[in-house]
Amino acid sequence: MPNLLHDSSWLDFERTHVWHPYAPLEGALPCYPVKHAQGVHLTLEDDRKLIDGMSSWWSAIHGYNHPVLNSAARQQLDRMAHVMFGGLTHRPAAELAARLVKLTPEPLERVFFCDSGSVSVEVAIKMAIQYWHAKKQPEKQRMLTIRRGYHGDTCGAMAVCDPETGMHHLFTQVLSEHLFADAPTVVNDADWQDADIAGFRALIETHHEQIAAVILEPIVQGAGGMRFYAPEYLRQVRALCNTHNVLLIADEIATGFGRTGTLFACEQAEIVPDIMCLGKAITGGYMTLAAVLTTAEISGTISTNAPNAFMHGPTFMANPLACAVANASIDLLIESPWQDRIAAISKAFSQHLLPCQVWDGIAEVRIKGGIGVLELDNPVDMAAITRRFVDKGVWIRPFGKLVYVMPPYIISDEEMDQLLTAMTSAVAEELRG
Repeated sequence: MPNLLHDSSWLDFERTHVWHPYAPLEGALPCYPVKHAQGVHLTLEDDRKLIDGMSSWWSAIHGYNHPVLNSAARQQLDRMAHVMFGGLTHRPAAELAARLVKLTPEPLERVFFCDSGSVSVEVAIKMAIQYWHAKKQPEKQRMLTIRRGYHGDTCGAMAVCDPETGMHHLFTQVLSEHLFADAPTVVNDADWQDADIAGFRALIETHHEQIAAVILEPIVQGAGGMRFYAPEYLRQVRALCNTHNVLLIADEIATGFGRTGTLFACEQAEIVPDIMCLGKAITGGYMTLAAVLTTAEISGTISTNAPNAFMHGPTFMANPLACAVANASIDLLIESPWQDRIAAISKAFSQHLLPCQVWDGIAEVRIKGGIGVLELDNPVDMAAITRRFVDKGVWIRPFGKLVYVMPPYIISDEEMDQLLTAMTSAVAEELRG
């Protein structure tokens, strides 16, 4: 089929027919056409080059157009792009499961593949509920979580996002009602205060007979506010779950594969969840894929009690092409000096962002591994500051009061300087009005 749109008109059609996330259909926010991506750079249709500070929403940890990942995709494409996973299987899925089991802590050794981060949260929630049903405790159906969290945009995931400060308050009346503890405020173990866990403890003590699982983002709360909290909070949560017979779900979709400085954020608290969600960076940003890991006890209980199967089955789960690229991406990460790269990124954040703490209009500067955050006193003018970033040669996508970056791990020192100089300069201009 020939191209339906002429080179001069495709953008006009796109603007009026293609709906982008968290945006009106037309007009209010700028939307920049990308024609090529290489390394840490996005090249626009008008040939401007932007350093990508977002890793395409946390995912492109190796940058773009990587020869190793390209080769893995081509080789798998010649074998098969897709085959259903119901009643059939393939080696790329088995290889990926083996890698994930090896990398994650014991006893996480059973892997359920799905096709996006939000769906992995749905899977984890259903898995927890079905487990307790199989254990003859069907009353355990509610989730306990913490405020300021974000877990995705599908209905089950929305129901465990912050109901007030989150993005989903319009849907409150149609979502399941779960339990929300106040978000932790202590950032470092050295400053730990028991009061930080008191509200959570009260909820789990009161409602544990109804609670199937606790779900939270370990150490870093991402799109709900880019907030960091002390590992001790996570240790306390794990202990309370053990005491009150409640499962623990760790949403490592954004934090997994090295972003916080450890391969998984749970490692910083030295705890193991009962269920772990992985996504985003699993394929190095090449295509959508996610995985839910759990224990033999949970999978065995579900599989040996009616209906003797876990009741979920995405059409594209364990897509061979995605699994093959994920295998290559994980190998590329593990064989690279990724810890040194994250340390270098974090050092650059300290050099460029910490001085902003004294600026009028800056509420807080936060740094964790490969994540750098400027929180302003007031929400940014999204359209204006985005244009400033692009004019300065960088791609940064802020939201609300938050201007943050999490660049690809392969970014050079020089590129980091360019990215953060542009970031702080644009924020200074925003604050001056």
